[in-house]
Amino acid sequence: MIKRILLVDDSPLIHNLLRKTLEKHGYEVAGDAMNGKEAVELFTQLSPDLVFMDITMPIIDGLEAAKAIKSQQPTAKIIMLSAMGDEEIVSQAKALGIDIFLQKPFDDYKIISAIAKVI
Repeated sequence: MIKRILLVDDSPLIHNLLRKTLEKHGYEVAGDAMNGKEAVELFTQLSPDLVFMDITMPIIDGLEAAKAIKSQQPTAKIIMLSAMGDEEIVSQAKALGIDIFLQKPFDDYKIISAIAKVI
């Protein structure tokens, strides 16, 4: 069951939006990462049930971070967040075993629906 979630995005606005929605629906935000490097470190420390991962971030981007997390734990559940529907990025993410994408802007319904698809 998905309960603890790691948020990864370089925008504090997105963190706040996701946190508010997730907590309202009974999920626990296990951690907040602002880039892919922090994401991998926090994933290792916290072992969350699910990761919301932005694609475009400084230091290490979302695809590289997802690849590192998946190599560590192949069953890791990751939802990619994207401001763009770039087919190349989507196909790269799918090759890593990521099937669920949330395009910004998103609302409560889209966020909760994406989690339901992962389960």
